Amino acid sequence: MKHRLIATIAIAAMPAAGYWASAQEYVSQRPAEQDRLFRSEAVEDKIIEVQGLLTNPKLAWMFANCFPNTLDTTVHFRENEDGSPDTFVYTGDIHAMWLRDSGAQVWPYVQLANEDEHLREMIAGVITRQFKLINIDPYANAFNDGPTGGEWMSDITEMNPNVHERKWEIDSHCYPIRLAYRYWKTTGDESVFGDDWLAAIRNTLKTFKEQQRKDGPGPYSFMRKTERQLDTKCCSGYGNPVNPVGLIVSSFRPSDDATTFDFLVPSNFFAVTSLRKAAEILDSVNREKELAAECRALADEVEKALKKHAIVKHPKYGKIYAFEVDGFGNAYLMDDSNAPSLLSMAYLGDVDVNDPIYRNTRRFVWSEDNPYFFKGTAGEGIGGPHIGYDMIWPMSIMMKAFTSQDDAEIKWCIETLMTTDAGTGFMHESFHKDNPEKFTRAWFAWQNTLFGELILELIDEGRLDLLNSIDIK
Repeated sequence: MKHRLIATIAIAAMPAAGYWASAQEYVSQRPAEQDRLFRSEAVEDKIIEVQGLLTNPKLAWMFANCFPNTLDTTVHFRENEDGSPDTFVYTGDIHAMWLRDSGAQVWPYVQLANEDEHLREMIAGVITRQFKLINIDPYANAFNDGPTGGEWMSDITEMNPNVHERKWEIDSHCYPIRLAYRYWKTTGDESVFGDDWLAAIRNTLKTFKEQQRKDGPGPYSFMRKTERQLDTKCCSGYGNPVNPVGLIVSSFRPSDDATTFDFLVPSNFFAVTSLRKAAEILDSVNREKELAAECRALADEVEKALKKHAIVKHPKYGKIYAFEVDGFGNAYLMDDSNAPSLLSMAYLGDVDVNDPIYRNTRRFVWSEDNPYFFKGTAGEGIGGPHIGYDMIWPMSIMMKAFTSQDDAEIKWCIETLMTTDAGTGFMHESFHKDNPEKFTRAWFAWQNTLFGELILELIDEGRLDLLNSIDIK
């Protein structure tokens, strides 16, 4: 995301907040009904259901604020001239559509798609819009709502007025596949897998293969005139050299920060599972056996390279996954708080939660041996260079809960999220380890909706009693 200054009050586009309400006085922080951008009866019914199950008033209040935040404030739904759905999704306070964020923002609503045709159409509109955007520029990570241009048109890369930002990130192609696959499995709707889908998959394969760098650096480079080191790439925009060992270069991380060693390990894992999901769709829906085989072959190649190059021996934790490698033997041992991250790989389904190397890695990233792990009087968690020292991302705490099998650990995660909202009833991009009222991005829809997703998943897993044992007011 664009770098934001630390904020302590909600932006004007969001409802007024910023107070510590009493246990008896939790006033909804959603926009007024007439100001909400999209309404889903299934989502509204789910909010009422969950509020009836949760006995902690603050937790029920936060769920009701957060879960519909994407629909309330970021979804712009309309129809194309042919009547097909089209949905443009803001990331929040930045009025552009990130392929990653939009895929994650509407993800928790897919489970309700069969209960609400209007909701199903909206999600289908996100999916088809994502395919069209990939085809406009497969190297871009974020797009404008039309050819409007924007603040980054001066970037030293092949900019297009439809493109908001052109930072190449592997996960920009993976999140749309993940969303489309789950939508298909849930609804059975094959209508989204038409010509735009096939073109997008061909563009994904072409881009992934170009960024294996087997035939030189490829067509993509990126530089920006900036005071932020991680907003540009060295070596004339191509990044540090890599050894073409079969892995895929991701010039930027999911935080939109530049990679140091350009083989970003969590994103390569995400590419493997995404290519296999795409192959299943291509086989079953499109009968494109050759294209499906090409996806599987690339997935197998990347998986083999990960096993050979992404695992390092840590003196304390044993075998762990590196965050970044370059194929020459260099590795960066850290984790960033966005997703995909090392911690979130089990949440995304890219590794088994019981994989011993992942378990070792999970212990490493949630420790002071990870340079971007911060611990203070308000909480602990993973941050990253995007915001900097001492700033914890709630997303990392949510990912710890999603990937936990320990009730006490999960309870701690929820309690920490509840006590670090600065009284707003919403999640923020990050908060200071000693002072949650010092936070960034008052309006960040992905983290809000992810919190709602987490609460729903814990209830579905039979952990309602755990949630109701929380006594924080």
